[in-house]
Amino acid sequence: MTLVAGVDSSTQSCKVVIRDADTGVLVRQGRAAHPEGTEVDPEAWWTALGEAVDRAGGLDDVAAVSVAAQQHGMVCLDESGNVVRKALLWNDTRSARAAVDLVDELGGPAKWAEAVGSVPVASFTVSKLRWLAEHEPDSARRTASVCLPHDWLTWRLGGAAGELVTDRGDASGTGYWSPATGDYRTDLLQAAFGSVPQLPRVLDPRDGAGEVRLARDPGPDARLAPGTGDNMAAALGVGARPGDVVVSIGTSGTAFAVAESPSADPTGAVAGFADATGRFLPLVCTLNAARVLDAAARLLGVDLDRLGELALSAPAGAGGLVCVPYLEGERTPNLPDATGSLHGLTLATSTPAHLARAAVEGMLCHLADAFDALGLDPARVLLIGGGARSEAVRRIAPAVFGRPVAVPEPGEYVADGAARQAAWLLAGGDEPPAWETSPAGHYEADAVPEIRARYAEARDRG
Repeated sequence: MTLVAGVDSSTQSCKVVIRDADTGVLVRQGRAAHPEGTEVDPEAWWTALGEAVDRAGGLDDVAAVSVAAQQHGMVCLDESGNVVRKALLWNDTRSARAAVDLVDELGGPAKWAEAVGSVPVASFTVSKLRWLAEHEPDSARRTASVCLPHDWLTWRLGGAAGELVTDRGDASGTGYWSPATGDYRTDLLQAAFGSVPQLPRVLDPRDGAGEVRLARDPGPDARLAPGTGDNMAAALGVGARPGDVVVSIGTSGTAFAVAESPSADPTGAVAGFADATGRFLPLVCTLNAARVLDAAARLLGVDLDRLGELALSAPAGAGGLVCVPYLEGERTPNLPDATGSLHGLTLATSTPAHLARAAVEGMLCHLADAFDALGLDPARVLLIGGGARSEAVRRIAPAVFGRPVAVPEPGEYVADGAARQAAWLLAGGDEPPAWETSPAGHYEADAVPEIRARYAEARDRG
């Protein structure tokens, strides 16, 4: 049996899965927590990766490894390869003003969409680099190279030697690489940062990134795949294909589709990313997703299972109670300083069940807005992520989305996608290996358009 390892270095934790390269069967796995916060010393990711690898039984029998990680962010290195300052994560909104300035300076959102397929928001690396240049000029001057979380971890796995590398998918979230042309836009980086640091070489999907160099684990035959961003890996992990839309409910919420051609939405709602197979991944991202459920459960003093039971005991539409779930600001729409709100609170709706239902429906309406922004009529809607484990979410989603949803078996989709990429590196060929997956659960419900209508009225009221 040939084994491959897939890594998911997410915002909250690091997960490692070891799978059979030919069949995809899970052999073992491990995880370790990341520190909280919107800026993190990358060494914490490295420590967590080591702990997760140990808990997964090590890598000494693994033939290839791939790292997927949270998109965007900013890791700055000096001339010696040392980290200049803590990495800013995608959910650090200090760079919101910088993003607005960059959009204005280039001549508006349409100019950015034409240049790189996406319009910068606070999460993009280019926005964070502008913030760094303005607020920490000493750190900016020390920065000799800039990379992304997955780039840095791949580099460390390779022994922190040689050049930094990345892939099309993650590079497309920087704001200075174009999926349409396959080239860096160093002119945009120069305008944002005042200089052009060394950037990772962008690998093709089937290229190798070197060999794993860990003293305690694999020998020199363990190969490194290019790795990718978390959403690109999730698409690989669930086997998404052209015609599918995937709605992921994790720390952030995303709706994305596999496409054969690049996109450029001049409004900025849709990010025109590349995927990890040579195709493209138009994507809409929200800051608020599963943590809306966490917050509601905390407010009611219950666990998530009980929250779901309460939500399902309330009527569709929660009796007119509407939750607008902008609890940590919002990226889509671009409202970094927004807060959440409740509308329609009456004596009748002042019950735990109504609040639970409103939280679930509000989160799903927010994701439905993201789904609609893609402008697609998909063959399948796949519902994934930690939030999709909730029975209430599964049963209410079809009523909000107005169409059936398929829910794959719970899994570490990002880590699984990374493992599949590692298997592709070993197998070669034009497409990733076709792994067998468990049948997805199928959920249907009558559409209740009034839920979306009331949500839209509350959302637009501000």
